[in-house]
This record gives sequence, C-alpha cells and structure tokens, in this order.
Amino acid sequence: MINSIWQKETRQPPFCELKGDLKTDVLIIGAGIAGVLCAYFLEREGVDYALVEAGEVCCGITKNTTAKITWQHSLIYGKLIRQFGTEKAHLYYKANEEAVISYRKLCENISCDFEEKDAFVYSLDRRDKLEEELSALDKIGAKADFRESIELPFDIAGAIRFKNQAQFNPLKFISTICKSLKIYQNTKVLEYNGEFFKTNGGRIYAKKAIVATHFPIFNKHGSYFLKLYQHRSYVIAYKNTERINGMYLDENEKGFSFREYNDMLIIGGGSHRTGKKGGNWKEISDFANKYYPTATEVCRWATQDCMTLDGVPYIGEYSNNTNDLYVATGFNKWGMTSSMVAARLLFDLVLERNNQYTELFSPSRSILRPQLLINAFESTLNLITPTTPRCPHLGCALKWNKYERSWDCPCHGSRFSEKGQLIDNPATDDLKR
Repeated sequence: MINSIWQKETRQPPFCELKGDLKTDVLIIGAGIAGVLCAYFLEREGVDYALVEAGEVCCGITKNTTAKITWQHSLIYGKLIRQFGTEKAHLYYKANEEAVISYRKLCENISCDFEEKDAFVYSLDRRDKLEEELSALDKIGAKADFRESIELPFDIAGAIRFKNQAQFNPLKFISTICKSLKIYQNTKVLEYNGEFFKTNGGRIYAKKAIVATHFPIFNKHGSYFLKLYQHRSYVIAYKNTERINGMYLDENEKGFSFREYNDMLIIGGGSHRTGKKGGNWKEISDFANKYYPTATEVCRWATQDCMTLDGVPYIGEYSNNTNDLYVATGFNKWGMTSSMVAARLLFDLVLERNNQYTELFSPSRSILRPQLLINAFESTLNLITPTTPRCPHLGCALKWNKYERSWDCPCHGSRFSEKGQLIDNPATDDLKR
C-alpha cells in the first residue's frame, strides 16, 4: 500500500460506529477535512450535529494532499474575470484569503507544523501569461509581485509571488480538532429518501444535511455526474535535495509543484484525467534524477481531485429541488483552502445566515461551459464501450491503471482495487464479479 508522508507520522483518534437510529439537527456526511471543519464550527456554536464517515476519519482524499494553504490557485484570476466579471473574481480572492487567515488563527494553538511561506506560480516560457495574471490581480486588489528568477534549479520566464501563504501537516491538524467532535466512523450512508438517511446500522433523521463526500453520492439531484470530472496527480517525497523556502507551482497543468516538509522536498506532477494515461510517478522521478541527482526517495503517493466546469467549487444547496440538503465539492486541486471556505459558508447556510459568497459558489449556477461537452463525450464514449468490468456508479467501462494496479472510471473517477474493492467514489459499492 502506498502511504503519504502525513500517514507515516499521524494516526487519527478512534470513533465508534453508529448502531441504531439517530435524530440530529444537522447531519454531515464525510469526515475529510471539509466535513471535520463543518463539525468543528457547529460544535463551537453549540449546534446539535453528527458527522458520519463510511470508513475512518480522513481515510479518503485528505490524507493525500500536498497541504498548501493559499489563495494562489495558479493563473485563475484572469480566467475568473473573463467568466464572471471583476466583482466575483474579487469575491473568490476574498473568500480564500479569509480561509488562509482562519487557518492561521486556528493553528496558533495546534501543533501541526504550520509555517507561513510565500507561494509562487511560475512559467517556463510564457511571461505574457504571468503579466496578464498580474494585471488581473491588480484589478481585484490582490497583492502580488513579479520575480525574474526563483530558487528552483532550472530557468524560467518569470514567476508571480504571493506573500504570507502557508503549509502544514493536515492530519496533525485534524487529529487535534476532531478529538471532541461527535463523529461516527464505519457508518455508511446508503440512501436518502427525503425523510431519512439509511445507513448500514439504521436510520438518521436530520433537519439539515451536508454532503462532504468528495464527489457527491446522491445521483438523482444536482447533475454532478455532468458537472464534475476527476483528475489524478502523483507525489514523491525526497531527502538529500537543496532546500527551498517557498511553495512553487508551474502554471502549465503538466508541470510540477514543490514544497518542503521538515528535511524533505515534496514534488507533485504527472497528472491526468482519471481513467486516462499520464506521466504518473515516472515523470517525477525522471525530473528528480535530472535536477536532484543525489535525492533519495522517502515515499510516494497519489491523489485525486474533483474538477468543476468553471474552476470554482460547488458549495451550497445540493440542488434547487432539495431543501435543507447542502454540498461541498469540486475543489479543483485546492482542497485545503477550499475546505475552509466551504465550512465557513455552509456554517452560515445551515444556520440561515446571510453570506456574501453564496451566489459565487452556488452549485446551481450555469453549466454552459466548454468542459460540459468534454464530460458528456467521455461519459457517452465509455457507456457504449463493450468491455468489463463496469463501474457500479453509472455503468461506464473501467480502464486498467497498470501503475497503481487499479480499475479507474474515465467518466466520473471511481476507482477499484485489482480485486474490485472500492477505493474512490462516486461509486459506493465494490465491483460485482
């Protein structure tokens, strides 16, 4: 089994399985960092809630993050201005800046290796793209500056620096804040009929519910099977490399990301749509052999991200037809910061408070984006492909991933082990052989 560096260092406290029925004001489904933060804020407010997790706390995507806390989300702000206008691009920046500040305050009294770092997005050959992004940042009042060079061992066309961002150990952080929370693990939500949530141990009756399961698990509402696709990325941690004092990201989707943790350099890359071919760990190791010839590999892992049609997460009402059901998904590779944004927004929504970010992140906003056609094409193609095995989610043909020895769905990103055991959702069941 491939474990991240965070798993090697931290274990989560144990929680009981829910046996029997339960009544609560707010149900949270999914104990990744988004769900845990939702529970944490409700706990502090004295709200009656319960957080249920099909496996163990942070057994899904959270454990595989590179754990950057930043409002630097590659070259996104120019794109947001073009899609939504300057005002909404500014709101996106403010929501994520507030998330960074919230983490900073929370981590003051938590031992989780929280460190303030400058974040850089660089380009190997497109200085013009960086200059355009700087102009967009200036329009929304976000402070950033241009750098001709950085401390990485290769030439660049330039970089944008974002000061006072952060990085941490996410599992240390979660293991501290979740200790006093009302969590039930090994409690799988099987279905929702509008009246109650059926679990493997009984029924849960809730006035309001939040679905924080990475990819939403209820297919009948919200059309998330069209609005989302999933992307895999690969990570290797190395010792014996030159030290760096920042967090770095190539603006090119096929480029690399970098951060340090203790005496290790963490390099991410090799990304591709789930179920497709990509560079995987080989791309990273080839790069490290060239630029860090003395490096020694410590561990390697992979992660998976839900991607939206327009680059903005879906946070808010699950659909127009589901009262008091909410969702947080589509974090577009920025799960740490977006989870805090989601927790603060959903906290206000379930308590029926106004929040200035509701419209920006609404899951019911327009889906008329070019990515919609790509998602529809992939789904259609793999639905008519006459192969086995097939994904139990919506019946797409699965593809064999020889590098991770898994069956992967190119439609919506479900993954299964060689023996058919479920690894990643939106599927909720193992393969039937």
